[in-house]
Amino acid sequence: MPHTPPRHLAEGPRVGIRHFSHADAAEFTARARQSKDLHHPWLFPPESVQAYEAYAARLIEDRTKAGFLVCEKDTEATDGAGGPAGPVPDGGSIAGFVNINNIVEGGFLSGALGYGAFAHAAGRGLMREGLDLVVRYAFGPMRLHRLEINVQPGNAASIALARACGFHLEGFSPRMLYIDGAWRDHQRWAITAETVTSG
Repeated sequence: MPHTPPRHLAEGPRVGIRHFSHADAAEFTARARQSKDLHHPWLFPPESVQAYEAYAARLIEDRTKAGFLVCEKDTEATDGAGGPAGPVPDGGSIAGFVNINNIVEGGFLSGALGYGAFAHAAGRGLMREGLDLVVRYAFGPMRLHRLEINVQPGNAASIALARACGFHLEGFSPRMLYIDGAWRDHQRWAITAETVTSG
């Protein structure tokens, strides 16, 4: 009997996480367009299929990055407007995404997280569950030791999510990242593998 790969890399009660694929372009970009008001001015995920293809390719091919889709369990994938999206691997409506960027191996074993919920899933606790799954996956199969999240001080929802998932405020970085035409200040939140395994 042939082996069937697992539906998700990890699962919680309501969501599972899986890697990005090129087949997710229609649903992801529709969700991003619908979530523009939620994301602005903090986040600018790809809204066109062409932009998504380049974005997904970086997450799939670059060893210093890992991208995860947070997918609702037991729901049908749609095009974001209620219509069918066509075949999507592993099924499930995309609730949001979590990326690990700047993965450093050697003595660091670290990465920097970025994430976003889509509007239809915001405020339902799905991203907390998804981020927890990604953190455990990063400290488990990926064998990382430290993750950090850099958040603009005015992004209350992102700060609340970081805190809820066990990240601790470590510091403040003025004019850290160039976003939407200006250098933006960021708070630095972090968590280590010991915190998760002992908690």
